[in-house]
Amino acid sequence: MKSLLVKSATILFPGSSLYGRVADVLVENGKITSIGTGIILPEGAGEADGSGKYLAPGFFDLHANFGEPGLETKEDLETGAAAAAAGGFTGVSLMPNTRPPVQSRSEVAYLVNRSRELLVDVFPLGAISQERAGKDLAELYDMHQSGAIAFSDGNKPVADSGLMSRAMLYVKAFNGLVFSYAEDPSLAGAGKMNEGTTSTYLGMKGIPSLAEEIMVARDIYLAEYNDTKVHFTTISTAHSVELIRKAKEQGLQVSCDVAAHHLALTEEALTGFDSNFKVKPPLRTHEDVAALRAGLMDGTIDAIVSQHTPHEIEYKNIEFEIASYGILGLQTVLPLAVCAGLSPELIAEKLSVNPRNIVGLPVPALAEGDAANFVLFDTDTHWELNEGTNRSKSSNSPFMGQQLTGKVHLVANNGQYFTF
Repeated sequence: MKSLLVKSATILFPGSSLYGRVADVLVENGKITSIGTGIILPEGAGEADGSGKYLAPGFFDLHANFGEPGLETKEDLETGAAAAAAGGFTGVSLMPNTRPPVQSRSEVAYLVNRSRELLVDVFPLGAISQERAGKDLAELYDMHQSGAIAFSDGNKPVADSGLMSRAMLYVKAFNGLVFSYAEDPSLAGAGKMNEGTTSTYLGMKGIPSLAEEIMVARDIYLAEYNDTKVHFTTISTAHSVELIRKAKEQGLQVSCDVAAHHLALTEEALTGFDSNFKVKPPLRTHEDVAALRAGLMDGTIDAIVSQHTPHEIEYKNIEFEIASYGILGLQTVLPLAVCAGLSPELIAEKLSVNPRNIVGLPVPALAEGDAANFVLFDTDTHWELNEGTNRSKSSNSPFMGQQLTGKVHLVANNGQYFTF
């Protein structure tokens, strides 16, 4: 790694004596060697202007989908990591929605070993059940030993309450964590969007809020019964926020995240039948968006995730009813957080600090001798997501061609750095 000097950036590293102050940071051979003001640029070093920008621990995404292994035409590790880096992420946890699913030590080890040379740290999530079928537990302990940081069936809910309870209890033995994707399939049915006035107007089958909320309530009860942790990923309704708020007030070991697009988009975006807005959980109402934003502000919602879900064009450029769910998300998380009204300090908390705390990973520090792991960003630069700036292999984003506010300028990790 060529030496790098970041000049005059506002420091947002928690615990740093310089928090909220402007400083220079010099990185040499991948390590921070000097922090202060007026640092002279070494000969041959790169320089990044941090004026009006914020230097925080590299963002960490708790919910991303790459295609590898088996679905590399959607996204492979290299292109996914490139998109993550451009979005400010130096770490991502990958859902097991691959072919085969990440359900044993071999798949976990493959991802860990294949990603060693990347700037972005890749952390697999192991499947809760074999084949993500919701019937039998997968090899949870073996996957934990091989590097899986938590467990999830990805975009498939664990409908069997007994299986979910056993999974929570099993991982408790090694302080593991289960992710809950809260959806009752019998209530969601074949719905394509949020159930409500807009779905009625468009003549489409809806997914009621209840389909999510009843599973949030169930898994809160299971976590209480088993005295275990549970993490709810991509919650989307106002009542889900309230249920989790009350669980936290009771002292239960509950955490949750929200997908960035649920902070900015509502069901009304679907009136044009653009399949790039088709996601699951579905886009909800203005009231739900307001509740999600409020939940971030008061600490009920711990983290923001990308729910990055790349698809080939043939899965999206078709009739809305049969199009696949999901949008690209890694490069638009920061602008959507800015759109939701989050301050730079809160952005660093929800994207850098809390996600790592949830899965028990250390938060990068800013001190001389530490490895450089940071992101330099601002909240006012305008830029466009287009064919030239998109780093993903796929292009299924509703924000393609739009002006976005809030930009990542630099990421550094693993002895590497990229500027944007």
